[in-house]
Amino acid sequence: MNEDLRDAVNDAIAWHGGDVRATIGTLLADCAHLREQLDIASRAMGHGFTRGWRPASERE
Repeated sequence: MNEDLRDAVNDAIAWHGGDVRATIGTLLADCAHLREQLDIASRAMGHGFTRGWRPASERE
């Protein structure tokens, strides 16, 4: 883990008062929200606009 990511993790945990479970819960809820937004955006994009490219909700 690089230093920037480590700092972001520490900041997220600190924001939740040191509660790691609350931090993970918030991050999972954020991921679910972003996946929903990505799904909406991908359905709204025209094929010609993206030249056939479609975003993926899963990391490869």
